[in-house]
Amino acid sequence: MRDEDLIIRAARPEDEQELAVLNRAAWSWLSDVSPPPPDGAGMFDERHPPEQYLLALLAGRLVGYVRQVPPTPLVTNQHVRQIQGLAVDDSVRGRGIGRALVEAACEAARAQGARRISLRVLGHNAPARRLYERCGFRTEGSLTEEFLIDGRYVDDIWMARRLVA
Repeated sequence: MRDEDLIIRAARPEDEQELAVLNRAAWSWLSDVSPPPPDGAGMFDERHPPEQYLLALLAGRLVGYVRQVPPTPLVTNQHVRQIQGLAVDDSVRGRGIGRALVEAACEAARAQGARRISLRVLGHNAPARRLYERCGFRTEGSLTEEFLIDGRYVDDIWMARRLVA
């Protein structure tokens, strides 16, 4: 992939339907703790506005997204951001799009004044954990057997990265 082929930009309200289609297609018990979203479900609401999402477009086609937000509404926690969603279209996996989205989320968080960014990832999601590690995230803790997914107990892994030197 050439850098000029990939565009990462903020989501806009008119992206909702295409984003919802990608989100549904990317759904998997490997990465999700809730059942798949129903057909026709949207992505945006008062708790999930478009400005929380960065989109990856390849040749004008939506191929990925990342959602980055403050983890709590507390003033004492406003120096932290959290990734609360990442998806890449299966047809373009392995081309660096996930890494580009994570780095873009980190840069956006830094621009918002954040000193660190955190995320939660399921223990059995080895591909995502490797991606986050390659992007500089380190495991800070885990909740053992936090979820019962598809008949198996799965750990909830907490990872984070400093955004300042």
